[in-house]
Amino acid sequence: MIRIVIADDHTIMREGLKRILDGAPDIDIVGEAINGFEVLSHIRQGGFDLLLLDLSMPGRSGVDLIRQIRSESPKLAILILTMHEEEQYAVRAIRAGAQGYLTKESAGTQLVGAIRKVASGRPYISTEVAEQLALNIMTPHEQLLHKQLSDREFEVFSSLVSGKSITEIANTLHLSVKTVSTHKTRIMQKMGMTSLSEMVQYAVAHRLLSPFKS
Repeated sequence: MIRIVIADDHTIMREGLKRILDGAPDIDIVGEAINGFEVLSHIRQGGFDLLLLDLSMPGRSGVDLIRQIRSESPKLAILILTMHEEEQYAVRAIRAGAQGYLTKESAGTQLVGAIRKVASGRPYISTEVAEQLALNIMTPHEQLLHKQLSDREFEVFSSLVSGKSITEIANTLHLSVKTVSTHKTRIMQKMGMTSLSEMVQYAVAHRLLSPFKS
């Protein structure tokens, strides 16, 4: 039996996932979490084999949360289920310690198989993500501008180009407004840009815009 915890802040999504998994006799949902703090609470209590994790939740989330989970529970299997289709999000999540990456659009047909594969110790990633990981290893010096950003900077960059204000980003990431402003300044310096408009144009050109939840 594969014991899993579902971490997603949308009730409708959690209920939908439970319906998908109802027909799998070898999968048992033993817990739910709606933010990063509840995820960490489940991690510390233990008693499950796989975490089905949304990348964008209130409190600690994204790559930062994956790294914390990995440091506290090195053997726990992590399968990311997200709205982000772009390979760059997947690459960063896998580098942080996730074993699998699945978009919510694909959940209906691929979720059960992905859970079984990741729970067995094997990775679950798309061909596109595998190619991107290979390219990163083969051509480490041929970096696109956004690949120069740290994981936190990339998170702030993604929020900025999606239309979120500095205050909104600060509240979501539990950072001070000053810290987010500093991140924005460093991002623009690293990418050689002088305006938010340039950042948005870059994000559009490189398919880095993704649906963000409010």
